[in-house]
Amino acid sequence: MDVFACAGCGAELTAPVTRVALPDHTHYGAWEQLHPPLMEPGTYAVDPLPTGPPWHPWDQVGEELAARQGIHAPVYSVSFGSRDRIVVSPGDSRGMAFIPGKCEGYCMGVDGRDGPNLACTACGRAVATRMDDCGLWQAVWLEPDAVRRVPSGLPAVPVPGWDELDLAQCAVAPVEPDGSWNRRWQAAVAVALAHLVVACGGRPVALPGPLAELLGDTAKAFLPAGSPAGSAALAVGLAGPGVAVARPAAPILLVPRHPVTGEPWRPPSATAAVVPLDAGVWAHLARPGETSPVPVTGTLPKGVLRDDYPLPPLPGYRFRPNPVAFTGTLVRLPAAREPWLRAYYESSRGPY
Repeated sequence: MDVFACAGCGAELTAPVTRVALPDHTHYGAWEQLHPPLMEPGTYAVDPLPTGPPWHPWDQVGEELAARQGIHAPVYSVSFGSRDRIVVSPGDSRGMAFIPGKCEGYCMGVDGRDGPNLACTACGRAVATRMDDCGLWQAVWLEPDAVRRVPSGLPAVPVPGWDELDLAQCAVAPVEPDGSWNRRWQAAVAVALAHLVVACGGRPVALPGPLAELLGDTAKAFLPAGSPAGSAALAVGLAGPGVAVARPAAPILLVPRHPVTGEPWRPPSATAAVVPLDAGVWAHLARPGETSPVPVTGTLPKGVLRDDYPLPPLPGYRFRPNPVAFTGTLVRLPAAREPWLRAYYESSRGPY
C-alpha cells in the first residue's frame, strides 16, 4: 500500500491506498444529480490521458495534435491538462484545504474549472482538485507533479487472479433502490458498446440475451444499422470466469475487465475478439442470481405462486446508455481514425 505526499514539503496527503483500475464511469455521470464517491475507500487509480483545463477548440488543435492528446475524432474541445492524475475518494484525503477563489461550480458543488482547488495545509502548495458538483462523481484528483508516492509501511495487497475473484460479490444491480437506473450501468454499457462498434467492423450484431433484453430497440441508436436477426449479423457471446465459451464460439465475446489490473479476461483458446465490460456489470449479466418465485425446499400447489416474493424494482422508463460515455470512448479509440468508423461517427453521433 502507498501514501501520497506533498512534493514540496513531504506532508502526507492521503491515507494508505492500493492501486486499482480506473473505473469506466469516471468521467460520465448524470446531469443535475449528486453522485457518490467514485473510488472505494482505500483505493486509488491513475488516468493516463490528459484531463481538465486548459481546453482548446478542435478547430484550433487539428487532428495530429489531438491524436497525441488521445482524441482521434472531432470533438468540441480537447483537454491539455495533466496526464497521470491520481484519483482517490474524498474520505481518503488528508492535510488539504480549499484555495480561496478557486471553488467555482455549476450549482451543487465544485467542478475544478479553475484548476487545482486544494492546497497542502503544511506549505500552501496547490496539490489537488476536489470535484463534487452535479453530474460528477465525488473525487479528489492529485496533480502528478505536485505529489509523490511513498510506501505506507503496510503490506502490499496481492493482485487476485481471475480464479480468486469473487465476481458474484462484485455484481452491481442495474436498478437503484429508488427505481432509477444505475448510473454506473449506463456509463459502463455505453463504454462497452463503443468497443463493440470497433470490434464488429461496421457489421450488424446480435447481442447476448441479457443485454438484448435490457437495451431492446435502444441499441439501434448506438450500433451499425442492420437487423440483429439477419444472417449477416455477428453473434456476441458472454464469456468469462465460470462461464464456458460456447461451441462454436461467437466471433465477439463480452468479457469482464479485471477490477484491479484493468485487463480484459481472455479465453484460454479462442480467436474471438473481446469487448471489455465493467466487472460488476458483467457479473450481474452473467450471474443474475436466484429469481425463482418458489420455496427453497418443497413445492407449492400447482398453479400457486408465492405472494411474498420480492419483485425487482422496475424503472418507469427504458434503459438508455450514457451517450456522452459512448462518444467519449469512441473518440479515444485509435480505430476512430479509420474512414468507415469516422463516417459512422460523424453521421450517426456527431461531435459531442
